[in-house]
Amino acid sequence: MKDFLESKAGRQLAQVAAVAMLLLVGCIVYDDLLMRLVQSVSAGKANLIIIVLIVAGLASFAYSVLRILDMRDEMMHRRKAFDAADHIATHDHLTKLPNRYAFDRFVLHPDEKLQDADEDIGPPTATVFSIDLDGFKKVNDLLGHQGGDILLKEVSRRICALAEYECVFRFGGDEFVAVARNLSPEKEELFAQLLIHSVSRPVRIGTLLTEVGASVGYARLPDHGSSLEEVCHRSDVALYEAKSRGHNQYSLFQPEMQEKVSERAKLEGDLRRAIDEGRIEPFYQPLINLRTGELCGFEALARWNKDGVFVSPQHFIAVAEETGLITTLFEQLLSKACRDAQLWPETLSLSFNVSPVQMEDRLLASRVLHILQQTGLPSSRLEIEITENALVDDPDLAAATIEQFHAAGIQVALDDFGTGYSSLAQLARFKFDKIKIDKSFVSSFTHNEKNAKIIDAVLGLSRSLNLKTTVEGIEENAQLAYFMGQGCDIGQGYIFGKAMPQAEVVGFVEDRKRALSA
Repeated sequence: MKDFLESKAGRQLAQVAAVAMLLLVGCIVYDDLLMRLVQSVSAGKANLIIIVLIVAGLASFAYSVLRILDMRDEMMHRRKAFDAADHIATHDHLTKLPNRYAFDRFVLHPDEKLQDADEDIGPPTATVFSIDLDGFKKVNDLLGHQGGDILLKEVSRRICALAEYECVFRFGGDEFVAVARNLSPEKEELFAQLLIHSVSRPVRIGTLLTEVGASVGYARLPDHGSSLEEVCHRSDVALYEAKSRGHNQYSLFQPEMQEKVSERAKLEGDLRRAIDEGRIEPFYQPLINLRTGELCGFEALARWNKDGVFVSPQHFIAVAEETGLITTLFEQLLSKACRDAQLWPETLSLSFNVSPVQMEDRLLASRVLHILQQTGLPSSRLEIEITENALVDDPDLAAATIEQFHAAGIQVALDDFGTGYSSLAQLARFKFDKIKIDKSFVSSFTHNEKNAKIIDAVLGLSRSLNLKTTVEGIEENAQLAYFMGQGCDIGQGYIFGKAMPQAEVVGFVEDRKRALSA
């Protein structure tokens, strides 16, 4: 009723009532004058005229009241429709949780009930927890969107069981935000641990049990910002730090994290421009046949010369993977490398690395074959190197992709063997043509007995499975002599040559030929 009285229709009703009251008061005060006036005009028909006027007035007033009441009902319907539309706009349709728009309107009132009413923890504070699910994409791919939706509903239910419903938000995808009031630093950490523990418990979807992990970053109001929006941004920064540490990790915002994120954002922007301008190029490190000493190929390695300084591939490749730029960069570098390889002798092969993120791409083999078709490089001259970690997330997809490579005549090597999820089951399930022993073993095997035994075991395993072996990181003559004596097939390292641009490859090939013929 209050909203109606404050509306235009309510004001009109008040005006009509006020005019009616004024007329009534006027008639009472001047009743004798009005009667004489009416009698002089109507010649004895005053009663009839008065009755007509009264009836007409009452009818008009009744009509006005009914019209205004209709307007009130219409306003109420419009208000309900607006509230419904506003609820849809500010709530997630799947989990029914408030969304990012609702968070922008969220206000912490100082008189709200404290979570720990029996403790004196000083002025009211709030902690914003940013929660991101680990492994949700795998569940979505395995069980479909319907299974993913069931998982998201269950995760939202579990988070709401720990925090107040109106303080839990779904920002989109697998990202949630929870706001907790008046927690001590110790209870903030405990709350983050409880979130991870609760979310990571198995979820039954149909007849299957599945699970995801959770990364949590959190920041505190007012320590880390003067508004919830600012604190939420800080919690996102802490979330990024937590995710960089691995699965099921949590992190409290620290000022130095902001600097790290700013540097990464700058690196991402520079990387995008470098890819657009084609400034990241393949360099080529020689592969030597240890049995004959002949050059048998090159491994392509990404190099980025940024303002005269080479950026470490460990940095920009990781950023490319996280930002979705890896596919564009991969296609760009592979196309360039294949064109360069066309200028080499036909006996030389090209080895090219595939990142674990790319192994999740069902079109990976098609992309590689399309590039080979465009550049004209025979598939038999290309070798794809896959790390052990790339086989873990989706073994079935990895097996199918490797099979597609082999069907096209492309060789496949297991890269960095022994540094990831090493398993004999991988060698049994996946068809590899070669094993590459990581340089971390090579650099220390002469004074580390365990590494020496691991190398001997890998070499024996490769011989029993009829797999060729490539040894990375050979830098000393003693290392070279050992691996030659062990019957290794291919060597790679600074002792043979560093990674070089295409302009130096032709000269290297000629020098190698002259050295062998001398």
